Amino acid sequence: MIAKTVFWGSLTALVWTHAGYPAAAAAVSRLRLRPVRKGAAQPSVSVIVAAHDEEDVIERRLENLLALDYPADRVEIVVASDASTDRTDEIVEAVAGGEPRVRLLRCPRGGKVAAQNLAVRATTSEILAFSDANATWAAAALRKLVRNFADPEVAYVMGQLRLESADGTSREGAYWRYEVWLREQESKLGSVTGGYGSIYAVRRADYVEVDPTFGHDLAFPYLMVQRGRRAVYEPEAIAFEKPAPDTEDEFRRKVRMFEHCWAIVLRGRMLRRLNPLYFLQIVSHRHLRYSSGVLHLLLLATSVRLARKSLGYSAALTGQVGVLALAATGRAGLARYYVLVTWATVVGLVGYLRSGVPAVWEKTR
Repeated sequence: MIAKTVFWGSLTALVWTHAGYPAAAAAVSRLRLRPVRKGAAQPSVSVIVAAHDEEDVIERRLENLLALDYPADRVEIVVASDASTDRTDEIVEAVAGGEPRVRLLRCPRGGKVAAQNLAVRATTSEILAFSDANATWAAAALRKLVRNFADPEVAYVMGQLRLESADGTSREGAYWRYEVWLREQESKLGSVTGGYGSIYAVRRADYVEVDPTFGHDLAFPYLMVQRGRRAVYEPEAIAFEKPAPDTEDEFRRKVRMFEHCWAIVLRGRMLRRLNPLYFLQIVSHRHLRYSSGVLHLLLLATSVRLARKSLGYSAALTGQVGVLALAATGRAGLARYYVLVTWATVVGLVGYLRSGVPAVWEKTR
């Protein structure tokens, strides 16, 4: 009886988080649409780029930001260098020498969030926009982000990240298109449950200095909702990045990411002071998604236990073994990607429980 309960509970949770919840969010968003009131005002903006040893991309990043379609006298660009040891600081200073909108802020080694906090304290603009050093923004991206702050309920806005073609075998692009679509449905319901570091903005009045091991991507959206505010998605504010070149590189990146995810799930008090709908969104899209590796292990173990009892359980076991076999051969790219990323949730949990999460980070390839 216990094995059957675990089997069906695990299967139901997996189907819900990967298929049921997205379908329900899309359906409900059509009935409960909460549009954002957008405006044409152009408040002052500080664009903050946290960087650690980014000499390969930082000049291109600054050129891209300087070319944005936004009034030059209303925007400043601050590179918060997290104790870079290469030519990052030198390159930024060279650009700043001929462009007053650019400023270098040298920070002691403390990690991305610590550098961002220092940059926020060193600026006075009404809106704070953030980006990674390896991203590229479309010319209208900042203007499209900022227009959402005409709505007084909006505290946080994330743009659309498009992954360019990778030079390798990664299938991150297919998965990411699904994730971006789901964020759009969540925003229509009221607020997204998570963001990413490539393109987002926050009102200065709503900025929160979070635990450095949490990061803004997952902490800001639910913290805004806990404060009675909204965290929304702007599909026309577009940023571009290249994904990891292959699935194995993506696996290592996901392990690091899931260590932070588990830290915030277990210590971030994500479920306090949430309305019922957003509570369901957080549990469905975050808690169950991060638990998918553990749920799959439980499903596999109970399938082995129950396989002799009926053809249904035997078929379930056969299906799971078949997917694992396809992933092992590497012939089915999506199957391999799904298995490795799901396994990364387990490795990330073990890593977090063993040694916690460091606040510092290394640059992305």
